[in-house]
Amino acid sequence: MQSLTLLIAVSASALVLLLSPVGRVIVLLTTLAWYPSYLTVKVGTLDFSVSRIVVITIFLAILLGQGRPTNFKFTQLDKFVIAYFICEIIAGLTTMPASVFLENRAGAFLSTVLPYFAVRLAITTKKQYYTVLKAIVIIAAPLAIIGLYESVTGNNPFGFLRQYHAWRVISEDFGQAPRETRMGLYRAVVTFPQPIMFGLFFAMFAPPCAALFRVVPRNKFLWWIGVAFMALGAVSSVSSGPVLSLVLAAVFIACYRWRKYWKVAVVLLLLMVVCVEIVSNRHFYDVIGRFTFSAGTAWYRSKLMEVALGGGMSGHWLTGFGFADPGWSYRIDHRSHTDIVNHYLLVLARYGLVGFIPFVGVILTAMKNLIVASRQARLDADKWTIWTLGATLCGLLFAFFSVSLGGQTPTFFYMILGFCGVMPTIMSEPAFNTVQFVARKNHVSQGRPLLCP
Repeated sequence: MQSLTLLIAVSASALVLLLSPVGRVIVLLTTLAWYPSYLTVKVGTLDFSVSRIVVITIFLAILLGQGRPTNFKFTQLDKFVIAYFICEIIAGLTTMPASVFLENRAGAFLSTVLPYFAVRLAITTKKQYYTVLKAIVIIAAPLAIIGLYESVTGNNPFGFLRQYHAWRVISEDFGQAPRETRMGLYRAVVTFPQPIMFGLFFAMFAPPCAALFRVVPRNKFLWWIGVAFMALGAVSSVSSGPVLSLVLAAVFIACYRWRKYWKVAVVLLLLMVVCVEIVSNRHFYDVIGRFTFSAGTAWYRSKLMEVALGGGMSGHWLTGFGFADPGWSYRIDHRSHTDIVNHYLLVLARYGLVGFIPFVGVILTAMKNLIVASRQARLDADKWTIWTLGATLCGLLFAFFSVSLGGQTPTFFYMILGFCGVMPTIMSEPAFNTVQFVARKNHVSQGRPLLCP
């Protein structure tokens, strides 16, 4: 299987050298979604997945002068992304052997920081951004159809690949063997290592792809169908976190016409949290945890928060536990390991406040970027584009209370952050250069000149 993985990696890398910067990002997205991250090429103790080899090739092409940006400037978000990674290293070196930890972070650098900058360097106009969104729909919709097939039948066409897993031995035939069902459906995984990760892929990218509804010139129903399949792909995982993220993103998008009241909405949300804490006998995260397909998993997620913040971090608040098990399971349900199904707690447990604070800084700066871009946007379709991307962040921020990222999803998350990073730049384009396909009626009715071709 290593030979096949290497062949696919070489083929994808050859495409990278031939395509434009945007084409390279699309190749990276395709290999991430369609080829399992647990299939790797081993070089000594290092594991190189196809996507890691592709991202190395992307930056090799840039170093060789192919598509090198001429006006790139570091932004605050760029600095926070780098600072967060450096803080991870600082914290990890105090909790783990340097050789083991640095080897792990080298792989993480290829899967997080470089994909982020691949997006930042490639997308410099709205046209390029919409091209990537169209490609995502084309990549994701067929994958969602396979996920629906697996969810209904229990048969995964890619299941046989799991026997070649690079890090653990899996004896089950995931293509045919009986598996857990929820609500009469199997939990689809397709090319991902776990159902939650499969669902999160669609939950992350379906909302921003809804931007296409207002910018494509014709055959809009095809894009509607594609995004609808992406939503069904999230549901086919039968996982609470992706569904919660998608539902909240949909609610966020539905509130677009009332977006000028977003500050009021934030205040009301904070008041609701405070009221739950004061009036109810449950914490606010207990309420969030109830949005699951299983009462048992809801209880576990709530108890995890209580244990972690109620003494579980004692003595480790500064730099965390590293990759060691924090030992919280004996206070929860006595399982053999602590399943940290909360991404905030995962960051805190691994890197302590040294890592957690810059991680929050990354998220807040990404949100700030969208606000700045919205103020720069001159057309309704531009504001809609920013709003749909904000919907993904909104959904993920709540979903992180019940899921943690793994597999391909950290890379996808950093690419979403890359989208946030380019928004202020592409929205500052002069109006007459805007890629705008649909003329708004108010431009005509108020006698304004049209700003689109």
